[in-house]
Amino acid sequence: MVETNDKNEKVPLPSVAIDGTRIRNIRETKKLTQLYVANVVGVTTDTISRWENNRYPSIKRDNAQKLADALEVPLEEVLRQESSEPEEEPQLPPPVSKGARIAVFAVVAAALAGLLLFFLLRQPPLPPSASRWVPRFAAPGEVFPVQIKVARQATAPFGFILREKLPAGARLVNSLPPASSTDTELKWLVPNGGTPVTLSFTLQVPAGFNPGKDAALKGEIVIHNIGSSNRTEAVGGNGSIHIGSYHWADSNGDGRIDDDEIMPAYYICEEMKGLGLDWKTIEAIWSGKGYRWDAKRGYTVMK
Repeated sequence: MVETNDKNEKVPLPSVAIDGTRIRNIRETKKLTQLYVANVVGVTTDTISRWENNRYPSIKRDNAQKLADALEVPLEEVLRQESSEPEEEPQLPPPVSKGARIAVFAVVAAALAGLLLFFLLRQPPLPPSASRWVPRFAAPGEVFPVQIKVARQATAPFGFILREKLPAGARLVNSLPPASSTDTELKWLVPNGGTPVTLSFTLQVPAGFNPGKDAALKGEIVIHNIGSSNRTEAVGGNGSIHIGSYHWADSNGDGRIDDDEIMPAYYICEEMKGLGLDWKTIEAIWSGKGYRWDAKRGYTVMK
C-alpha cells in the first residue's frame, strides 16, 4: 500500500519534449488507433491528438514512457531530437594533394556502398500480432479488465489459437468471446478471417493476495495461415499489474479518478459491458474527491 500525506507538497514530475509527427507515424505504421493508445496510456483520445499535432511542447516523463510502451518502442523514439551543441562557423578545408583526394573518394564510396547494402538487407521488425492491455493497478479481491487485440487485415487473413496464462490464484470472472478456461489458463479458438479481433475478459486476484506485489500475465498466439505451417508468437503489450490499495481506473495511483482517467474507463466499461465491471463506483469516485480502499469495506468514496 502506498501511503500519501495531503499536507506534503507535491514535487513536480520531470517533463520531456515529444515529437508529435514521429508519434503519429509510428502509430499509423503499427495500425494502432488513437483510442487504443489512449486506453493504454490512460488519457483521452483528444490528448493523444494534441500530442500528435505538437500542441504540447512537453509532457510528463511518466506519460511519455507510457506512450512509448503503448507504441512498443523505446522512449527515445517518441522524444524530440535536439542538438545541444552550438553551431560552429564553417571553415575552409586546407588544400590536399591529388593522392589524398583519391583516397578520400575511395573511403566515401566504400562507406556509401556499405550503407546501401545495410538498408537493402535490413528488415524492419514486425509488430506483434497480438497485444495485451491491462490496467497498472488493481486491488486484492476486486474485479479488473484485460483486453487482447489481434491485428488482422483483409489482405492477410488468418485463424488463431490464443493462450493466456493467469496470475497465480487469479479467477476468471467473465470473457467475451467465451474462453475455454482452467484454473491457470484461458484459451480461445478463432477461425480464419481478415478483420481485427478483441478478446476481453475480467479477472479477480485473491482477496488474500499480498499488497505491494505484482501479478503477471503471459500468453502466446498460434497463427494458422491456410496452406502454410503454423507459427507461434508471444503476446505483446503489458502484462504486469501492481496489486495494492488502488482502483484499476486510477491509472496514476493518486487516490482519485480525474477527467483524463474517466473517459478511458468509460470506453473500457462500454466495450466490456456485462463482464462484471462496476461503472457506478467509478463514476462515484470521479464525482467525489477521491477514494480509500481496505480489505473489509472495499472502496470508500471521499465526498
